[in-house]
Amino acid sequence: MDKRIYKSITFALNYTYMDSKKKKNVLHPRNIHQSGYDFPKLAEANPALKDYIIETAFGTISIDFANPKAVIELNKALLMAYYNVQNWSILKNSLCPPVPGRADYIHYAADLLAADNNGIIPTGPQIHVLDIGTGSSMIYPILGERIYGWRFLGTDIDITALNHARSLVKKNSGLAKKIVFQLQEHKGHIFEGILHKDDYFDLVVCNPPFYKSREENWQKTSKKFHALHKNKEALPVQNFGGHPNELWCEGGERKFVRDMINESMRFKAQLGWVTSLISNKENLEPLIAVLEYNKAAKVEIINIAQGQKAIRILAWKW
Repeated sequence: MDKRIYKSITFALNYTYMDSKKKKNVLHPRNIHQSGYDFPKLAEANPALKDYIIETAFGTISIDFANPKAVIELNKALLMAYYNVQNWSILKNSLCPPVPGRADYIHYAADLLAADNNGIIPTGPQIHVLDIGTGSSMIYPILGERIYGWRFLGTDIDITALNHARSLVKKNSGLAKKIVFQLQEHKGHIFEGILHKDDYFDLVVCNPPFYKSREENWQKTSKKFHALHKNKEALPVQNFGGHPNELWCEGGERKFVRDMINESMRFKAQLGWVTSLISNKENLEPLIAVLEYNKAAKVEIINIAQGQKAIRILAWKW
């Protein structure tokens, strides 16, 4: 890990907290989006973005981040301009991933792999990554392949989302050789039914459903929308979209990640680093307690920059 950017504090269980309080809103050192959005370059890559560029009260140019269409065109432009991804799209009302933040996840995951490889980031198709809940955007496989050349298996419980992801792979040179998909037919399972006898994954990534219910999702969406939108009477919309299975599940992210932990123990010989985004910091302590109780060999909590929102990666290894 790059100790110039953050410090490591080791706890009794041999887990590490990557302290990023002093680098709020600062992206990973290798993240090419550190300097913000180059809107002229992005609009050149994706002309459709021009319709959503506005001038701010400070005389700078930006987009209306409360407008989901603007957010989609921005992320499409980022993928076109920086990652050579053409014809990217998501299913209607699907979760639109913020590319800079998702790239941060991939870079920090690469640091985890490097820590076990004499400080050298392993690249190329010999690194196998499992993406739990890849969605129609398949953003982690795209970024992981384009940045580090890794090979991916993307899973989801939504066959429509997977079919859309497959169509994106066919439209972009090089992706079909390194990205495949598999339907998780049992909604109550994560690894079971996916991992076969001889499979081994160096890394698992996951963006779990954050909310416990539709009601909790709506409450948080309304709060975020009004923070972004000047018209307090406007009807809230989710600027990054999302289908129900992408946004909420019974028990929310705490139960989902706890199930990931418990199920990963059964497949520990086939898994390297298992990681997940954690949106609610109150979920960290109980999840770490599960890992501690089950004697995980390594646990790390990595704070990452996601605009104005604090978010973190929980990573463990058996």
